[in-house]
Amino acid sequence: MRAVVLNCTLKPSPQPSNTGALADVVAGSLRGAGVEVTSYRLADLNLPPGVETDMGDGDDWPTVHDAILAAEILVVASPTWVGRPSSLAQRALERLDAMMSETGADGRPVAYDKVAGVVVTGNEDGAHHVISEICGGLVDFGFTIPGQSWTYWHLGPGPGPDYLDETKGHEWAHSTGRTMAANLVAAATALAASPLPKPS
Repeated sequence: MRAVVLNCTLKPSPQPSNTGALADVVAGSLRGAGVEVTSYRLADLNLPPGVETDMGDGDDWPTVHDAILAAEILVVASPTWVGRPSSLAQRALERLDAMMSETGADGRPVAYDKVAGVVVTGNEDGAHHVISEICGGLVDFGFTIPGQSWTYWHLGPGPGPDYLDETKGHEWAHSTGRTMAANLVAAATALAASPLPKPS
């Protein structure tokens, strides 16, 4: 089984990524379950705006797209900015939109039988809103969202320290992340055994 993690931090490498650090907890649990995990830090890629799989010369999205097609699990990891997903998380959703019109050899949407989950970090409130916005888009594209397939770390309203600067709340976020990984693997295994039907 394979998984792709999209780290939608606004910070390019080699800056530390709070979002990436929490996503690594989920990725570690997935690897512990025998899943091969590939991570992409979108801030390091050239991702032109658009709703096509390939926007032309220099577009790095086709590589990400191919990895998602080859995987059974997708994890979108986003910080919260002004109570919303990051601009790169929105860019990922916009580029994933092209999958709505893509079908496999069996005539089914290419996102069918793939499961997805969300990781959110931020030193402000809004995690549930970010999770719902990202999950809503992924469901539109054909991904299956299992129960409790998310984790987040937020300190609550107002400014404060970042995930990497504060240990408060880590135990809950990590435990929830491990549950998220287990549920993603279980749902992906179930879909492999009993695929979704072709749309009528």
